[in-house]
Amino acid sequence: MESKTNSVTADIKQKVELFLSYWKWIALSVIIAIAIGYTYLRYTTYEYQASATIKIRDEKQATKLPSIEEISSEGLFSGGTDKIKDEIQIIKSRTLMENIIKTLNLNIRIFNQGKIKEKELYEDPPISLSFFESDSIINNVKANIFIKVKSDSEFILFKDDGKSFIDRNESEGKLYAFGDKIDTNYGGIVLVPNLESDSFIIGRNLKITITPVSRLVSYFQKSVSAYTEKGSSVITLELKETVAQKAVDFLNQLIKEYNNDVLHDKEEVVKVTSEFINKRLEQVQEELGQVESTAEQVQQKNNLTDLGSQTNLNLQAKKQLDQQISTTATNIQMISYLQEELNDESKFSDMLPANVGIGDSNTSQIIKSHNELVAQRDRVLKNSTEKNPVVVQLNNQIDQLKNNLESSLNSMKKTSELTLNNLNSESNRISGQLYVAPSKARTLRGVQRQQDIKESLYLYLLEKREESAIRLGMYQPNAKIVDDAYSSYRPVAPNPTLTYLAALIFGLMIPLGLIYVSDMLDTKLYQKNDLVSILDIPYLGDIPQSSKNVRLVKKADYSPKAEAFRIVRSNVDFMLKGINGRAKKIFVTSTKAQEGKSHTSTNLATSISFSQKSVLLVEMDIRVPKILDYLYIKEKPKKGLTDYLADSSVKAQDIVLKHKDNPYLDIIPSGTIPPNPSELLMSDRVEELFKHFEKKYDYIIADTSAVGLVSDTLLISNFADMFIYVVSADGVDKRHLVHVAKTLYEEKRLPNMTMLLNGVKPGAKGYGYGYGYGDNPDNKKKWYQKIFKRK
Repeated sequence: MESKTNSVTADIKQKVELFLSYWKWIALSVIIAIAIGYTYLRYTTYEYQASATIKIRDEKQATKLPSIEEISSEGLFSGGTDKIKDEIQIIKSRTLMENIIKTLNLNIRIFNQGKIKEKELYEDPPISLSFFESDSIINNVKANIFIKVKSDSEFILFKDDGKSFIDRNESEGKLYAFGDKIDTNYGGIVLVPNLESDSFIIGRNLKITITPVSRLVSYFQKSVSAYTEKGSSVITLELKETVAQKAVDFLNQLIKEYNNDVLHDKEEVVKVTSEFINKRLEQVQEELGQVESTAEQVQQKNNLTDLGSQTNLNLQAKKQLDQQISTTATNIQMISYLQEELNDESKFSDMLPANVGIGDSNTSQIIKSHNELVAQRDRVLKNSTEKNPVVVQLNNQIDQLKNNLESSLNSMKKTSELTLNNLNSESNRISGQLYVAPSKARTLRGVQRQQDIKESLYLYLLEKREESAIRLGMYQPNAKIVDDAYSSYRPVAPNPTLTYLAALIFGLMIPLGLIYVSDMLDTKLYQKNDLVSILDIPYLGDIPQSSKNVRLVKKADYSPKAEAFRIVRSNVDFMLKGINGRAKKIFVTSTKAQEGKSHTSTNLATSISFSQKSVLLVEMDIRVPKILDYLYIKEKPKKGLTDYLADSSVKAQDIVLKHKDNPYLDIIPSGTIPPNPSELLMSDRVEELFKHFEKKYDYIIADTSAVGLVSDTLLISNFADMFIYVVSADGVDKRHLVHVAKTLYEEKRLPNMTMLLNGVKPGAKGYGYGYGYGDNPDNKKKWYQKIFKRK
C-alpha cells in the first residue's frame, strides 16, 4: 500500500514537474488570455440591472380573516397564490409592454458610434426625430440612419449600406440642415438638434435605430423577470438593460401602466352602474311629470283646493301602511329594471349595475361575483381569443351566474307582488272602516300616492348616482409601490472579476490541457521513470543532452555529461567486479540507428581511459562506422576489422590504431565496408580477436550494430561480458522498444543486458536538474561570484 502511495505521489510530482518545465508557455498563454479578457471588458457593452417591488392588494383578504389552519399550513396569502401568478402574467402582457414602449419611445434609439463600439445616448439625446407619417406606420418600421454632425445647423446623412463610419467618406454623404424634411421610404422625417445637450458634439458620428414595436415587445417580455415568494403578495420586478436609467424608467412605467389597467377594469363597473341609473332617472322623471300633471288636472277639474284637515285625517290613519306600499312598489320597480338590464343584448359591456338597493344580500353577492368574472375574462381577452379554454370556462361561469340571478329576481318579484297585494287589501279594509270620504278626495289621494311613489323612486336614484360618483373617486391602484425602481448604476454583466478569473482559467487550461494530452499521446521516452516503468531491465544510468559541438568528454571536465559518464563507468565496474585477470568486454548496441550508441561507446572508452585503464575500442558496426569521426581522426587507416576477418594473413596487432593524445586508448577501426557483413561476423577470427586482446587490455568496448535493424550484434553477443543497450530520449517509440529489448532480455540473447538512457534533456519531460559537483577551474568567475566567494 505504501509503495502504491509513493508511486502515485511520484506520478503527481512528475506531472507537476512536466507542467513547470513549460512555465514560459503557460505564462505567455495566461498573459494573452488576460489581455483578451481586458480587451473584452474594454470594448464590450455592459448591462445594468434595475429592480422594483410592489404589493398586490387583495380586497377580499381585507374583509375576510384567514383561518388558523390556512396561516399555519401555507402562509397568510397562500389562497391567493394563483391570483398572484395571474397578476404576473398580466404585468408581462404584450398590451402593457406595447404601451410602455410607445410612451417612452423606446423603438427609437440614438447611438454614438466609435471606432470599435457604440454607446446609446438615452438620457440626454443630442437630437430628436419627428415623423410625418402616423404612429401605426412608424411603429412597424425597421431602419438605421447614419449622420455626422458638421455644425450647430448642418449634418451629413449617409445611406444605410452596411458600412461602418470608419469605412465612410464624407463625400459619400449628403449635406442637410437641421429642420429640413428628409424623404425616406417610410415617409418624411425631420431632425432637430438639442443644443443644450452635453452629448451634442460637432464632428460626432451618430446612428439612429428604428425598431418595430412588436419585436421590442417580445424582447422586453423575455427580459422582464417577476417573481414572488410562496404565500406572499409582494412581487419583485427586475430588468437588465445596457442603460441603467432606461431600466429604471421602464419598470416605473410598467407599474404605472399596470395600475391604470386595473383601475380601468374597476371603473368599468361604476360606469355601467351610472349609465343604468341615469337611464332609469330619465324614465322615472318622465313618469313623475305625468303623475304630477294628472294630479294638477284632478284638482283643477274638481276644485279641490282645501283638503288640509280632511287629508290629514285620512293620511294619519294610513300613513304607515302607505309607506310600506311605497317601499314595496319601489323594490318591485327596481327588480323590473334590473331584469330589463340583464336581458338587454344591445349593451356594450356585460357588466351589471351593483348596489342598486334591491335589499337582498344574496343578489348583491351574485352581481359582484358576476362583474369580477367579466372583468377577469376581459383582461384575459386582451392577450387571447374567445377560443381560449380559460375564456370559455369564464363564459360558462358568467352564464351560470346570470341564470341564478334571473331565478333569484323572479322569486323576489313574486314575493314583493304578493306583499303589495296584501298591503293594498289591508289599505282598502281600513278605508272601508273610515267614514265615507268624497269620491273626488279619494281620486286625488290615489293620484298623490302615485306621485309619492315616483318621487321616492326619483330621490332614491339620485342618491345612488351620487354614491357611484363618490365610489369612482375612491378606487385605489391594485399595486402598492413598496420600492420604486432602483439601480446601483454598476454593471452586473460582464463581471470583471469573473471575466478575469475565466481568462486566467482559460489561459491555464489550454496549455495545461495541450501538454497533458500531448503527454498522454506521446509514445517517446524522456527520463528514467519512463524507461523502468515499461522494462524490468537493470538500469545503468542516463546521459544528459549536450551541444553537438562537444562530442567527447575531457580529462578535466566538470560538465554534466562528463559526470554522467563517470557514474556509468562506476556502475559498469560494480557490475563486472567479478571479472579479474582479463579484459572486461562491454558491447554497446541500440534498437535503431541515431540513438547514440557510437557516442556512448566513444565517451565511455575515453572516460575509462582517463582513469589510467587500458581500453580497446572496437568499431564493430561495420555497416555504418562512426567511431573515428567522434574521435576526430581524419586519416582513415588502410586496414581494419573487416580486413582482419576477411584476410587471414592480416594479424590482430596490424589493425590496432593508437590514439595520439591518449596513451591508454587504442582503436580498431571497422575497415573496408564489406558486401557481406553478417557472414564476416560469423567468422572464427572474431573469437580469435577477442582472445588475442583480452589479456592485453583492461577493457574492450565494442560499438555494435543496432539490434532492431540487423542481426550482426546477435551473431557476436556470446563474446560480451555485458551489454549496454542505449535508448535515445525522445528518439524511440516505447512500443518498438518493448517489442525488441524486452524479447532480447527475456530470451537472454544479450548477456548481462543493461539499459542506458541517452540525450536526456534538462527540464521539459527530462530531468529538471543537471550533473556536476564542485567548481570548474577553467570557468571564469563573474565579478559578483568573486565577491560572495571572498565573503
